[in-house]
Amino acid sequence: MNESRPIPFSVLDLAPILHGGTAAQAFGNTLDLARHAEQWSYRRYWLAEHHNMTGIASAATAVVIGYVAGGTSTIRVGAGGIMLPNHSPLVIAEQFGTLESLYPGRIDLALGRAPGTDQRTARALRRSRMDTADTFPQDVVELLSYFQPVVPGQAVRAVPGAGLNVPVWLLGSSLFSAQLAALLGLPYAFASHFAPTHLHTALDIYRREFKPSQWLERPYAMACLNVFAADTDAEARRLFTSLQQAFVNLQRGQPGPLNPPIDTMEGHWSEREQAGVEHSLREAIVGSRDTVQRGLEAFINRTNIDELMITAQIYDHTQRLHSFEIVAEIRDTLANHKTPALSASR
Repeated sequence: MNESRPIPFSVLDLAPILHGGTAAQAFGNTLDLARHAEQWSYRRYWLAEHHNMTGIASAATAVVIGYVAGGTSTIRVGAGGIMLPNHSPLVIAEQFGTLESLYPGRIDLALGRAPGTDQRTARALRRSRMDTADTFPQDVVELLSYFQPVVPGQAVRAVPGAGLNVPVWLLGSSLFSAQLAALLGLPYAFASHFAPTHLHTALDIYRREFKPSQWLERPYAMACLNVFAADTDAEARRLFTSLQQAFVNLQRGQPGPLNPPIDTMEGHWSEREQAGVEHSLREAIVGSRDTVQRGLEAFINRTNIDELMITAQIYDHTQRLHSFEIVAEIRDTLANHKTPALSASR
């Protein structure tokens, strides 16, 4: 087991719409959290693309990224991620070329191959059923080409976009994107916050098969975790019930706004639903400061990850801020007691 080392911490935000709330309120909370995350020295702030989900406000992901980048000063802001099968690679290159032009040196683009929605909505997004995840590798290569300097005779270019440094990541919850990220020499982020099954295998494949590229000299892997921190273990477990309810509703095909926490999940799920939720959220770290610190140290030791991305679907905004502040304090405590990490290029 490797000794844990200080690594960058980042934030994933789904811009949750609260039960009884609005998308406008969600965006206000998102910007406020981003400003606090910047103050607490989180490295990056990513937003996720989902569609037809009444509890998630970040469907127009590039627009929300612009809003957050415009309201902050130094933190990197990006997509975690853009679901590329929903889009033309050229359009995404233009969108993120525009963002990079407006906020130079602060924009990230992470790509996923899932639709981020149900199949009916995916068809409404794509219009053509010919555009599927099957073309994801070719689409990634095409997108990367649009950020290259323009060559003589090039007929199609991203304006803006061409020649700009927009770091491109691949996202994954299975082995496919780990292999593709290794082949292309791109940084890789694993979605262990909702699909942890293949975490260790995917990281092993990515590191073993990684080929240095013009974008990255050595493998750089990030994992996303649910972390619910509070003053006591009991209060953190109570806050966590909002996410547990959301996963139960998703299993039932009834996703909706984020519900307030409840005292117990007893009676709110069946045994089968409980098993499914606990499997999906088995990497979640929930508890007081000491509990969360032990959990984070153990996860870092177990995965040898280069960066952690923290997400927390907490209903009360003040308690959500408090959770991220506790995690930032833990990060600083770990950094002060461990050997300095190798600097990351991205």
